[in-house]
Amino acid sequence: MGQNKSPGLSDAEMQILKNVSDRYDDLVSQLVQWSHINSGSKNQSGLRAMRAELLETFKELPGSVSEEKLAKGSYVQPDGLISTVNYEPSVLVTVRPEADIQIVMTGHYDTVFPENSHFQQSKTIDDQTMNGPGVADMKGGILVMLEALKAFEYHTNAKRVGYKILLSPDEEIGSPGSAPILHKLGKQADIGLTYEPALADGSMAGARKGSGNFAVIINGRAAHAGREHHMGRNAIAAMARFVVKLDALNGQREGVTFNIGKIDGGGATNIVPELAIGRFNVRMVETGDQDWILNQINRLVDEANKDDGICAELTGGFSRPPKPMAPANAMVFDWVKQAGQSLGLDIKWNPSGGVCEGNNLWASGCPNVDTLGVRGGEIHSDREFIVLPSLVERTKLSALILMRIATGAFDAKQAKQLALQEIK
Repeated sequence: MGQNKSPGLSDAEMQILKNVSDRYDDLVSQLVQWSHINSGSKNQSGLRAMRAELLETFKELPGSVSEEKLAKGSYVQPDGLISTVNYEPSVLVTVRPEADIQIVMTGHYDTVFPENSHFQQSKTIDDQTMNGPGVADMKGGILVMLEALKAFEYHTNAKRVGYKILLSPDEEIGSPGSAPILHKLGKQADIGLTYEPALADGSMAGARKGSGNFAVIINGRAAHAGREHHMGRNAIAAMARFVVKLDALNGQREGVTFNIGKIDGGGATNIVPELAIGRFNVRMVETGDQDWILNQINRLVDEANKDDGICAELTGGFSRPPKPMAPANAMVFDWVKQAGQSLGLDIKWNPSGGVCEGNNLWASGCPNVDTLGVRGGEIHSDREFIVLPSLVERTKLSALILMRIATGAFDAKQAKQLALQEIK
């Protein structure tokens, strides 16, 4: 990994990166416009409006821009019925698919803020900071990706590199519809670049835990709470027993956590509740943890089914496998650090319990770095902010990485081969 030294910038690199600095005001203006489009994961009209912006804006790149339909999903409704979910399409950009080196670049245009959220507008905090929905996670990152590619296209070796961009509408809900496309693109690519936000100090996510989302549906028997309480079978009481046992699994296996996030059920207090739905998330460090997790959950479901008059059913599964700091990923991170050093940046990374599209890419055999977006913080809250100068800073970083992949200073083929050896 130490063979790709990058002590400074070449004349060609400096000229291309110099032009990026002139784009600052335009980038801020574009970010404000995008931030004011509410594109919460379930706001279809807002997602369509944001997608229309992206379909138009990404036409500035060579190649094709199109919509990509997503696989259908399912959702357990509060009444216990499982409904089919149709997701909005992704945006797919394809440039030079015949090129020797292939990169997959990913991002998402949905946010966690629903249509009725009070958090709808951006505002400038000071000349360094803007607060607003999606400014960091990750509309700012999408801008960085686009501007870096526009700059990269001026490089003399740009034609050596082809790339596919996937901008998804469902990342904040676990990528249920776009996961198959991510897997396909990851298999086709040599390396992956994803534009989740870095922390405010510029540090990036390294190893990531894996994640799974599950729901348990428990059916009991309704009865009058006064006259015939003995004839009822309380689904909420059965759910309470289940979730207490589930929570007790925390601490039994290193790095594995269970979080009960929501319980639906019941109605009038004079009726023994016949239905309860418990939704929970699981995180794990190793892919091998998944078998243990499923065995434990299924054991608890079986125990619930032994209660008289109770029927428990498990739905859901693992959506994002763990992404370790394996040698192939470490190689790509080393490139990022070297490029950062050439720009006067000291880039560090830390393991994260969070998950993203980088997990999906790694599972397909694609080494990647997934926090190439803007610097920011307090995401998923109405305090979300971006460090504004990072729009230019991170655009330069990605453009430089792309240029060095094109020249062979960073060997994408080597990283891919290493990843395939590790995933076997």
